[in-house]
Amino acid sequence: MNIQGKKVLITGGSSGIGLATASELVRKGARVFIVGRRGRVVAEAVELLRGAGGQADGIDADVGTPQGRDRALAAARASMGGLDILINSAGGVRAGRLEDTPESDIAKMVEVNLLAPILLARAALPDLRVSGDGMIVNVSSGIALVGVPFYTSYAAVKAGISHFGEALRRELKGEGVHVLTVYPGATDTPMMTSSRAGPDLGFVREPAVAVAQAIVEGMEAGALQITRGGEVREAMIAQNRTNPLALDERFELLKPKLAEAVKDHSAL
Repeated sequence: MNIQGKKVLITGGSSGIGLATASELVRKGARVFIVGRRGRVVAEAVELLRGAGGQADGIDADVGTPQGRDRALAAARASMGGLDILINSAGGVRAGRLEDTPESDIAKMVEVNLLAPILLARAALPDLRVSGDGMIVNVSSGIALVGVPFYTSYAAVKAGISHFGEALRRELKGEGVHVLTVYPGATDTPMMTSSRAGPDLGFVREPAVAVAQAIVEGMEAGALQITRGGEVREAMIAQNRTNPLALDERFELLKPKLAEAVKDHSAL
């Protein structure tokens, strides 16, 4: 795909991976429309993108709600006159033991991480078909590929969006709309601020800009998926297929320290 001139809607685009991706896209000549829940933060992000010479606009909306999704899509269409690419980057997390996780937090993770991308893709498909060179990018997580203790609900919704993307890609094959799924590892974003899990527990954080650059490169190449984390992550994914009990034992040893490190990890 040639990014130049493409009209891109990015949820979660006011910070983290979403904002870093928006920055990379405007540098390539795309026009972006970002969505975030906090109006002030969205305005600051738009100003940053425009200050770098990009064509950018945005709106505050909660895509976890029907009203927020409708508002976001309507504003993007009005601003850009159409849509070529939808990037589902908005996300939320609440770590901790399953029995200690409030039902409302589990519901929120389902709404933001799974339901919102599915329904936004559904609503945006007419625009993407008109484009003739459309794309949907779903930001999943490495935890979708290797389940981690104390991230049970998050693993479930991120695995769900992963398989949604795979099935939708095949459903749309040959129809002018491609689907790319991204599996970031631990990334240095505001979403990770409340987590104390570090390299000793397998959470080696990389800059959001590195993930964003990989996303844009994958978009240009028509990649099916992007997995971050390097050789260590690839080895863990392989071991999870061939010898999952070994990983079970490894996580059992880490459980006490991991539980303490992530007990306050919440970004919803």
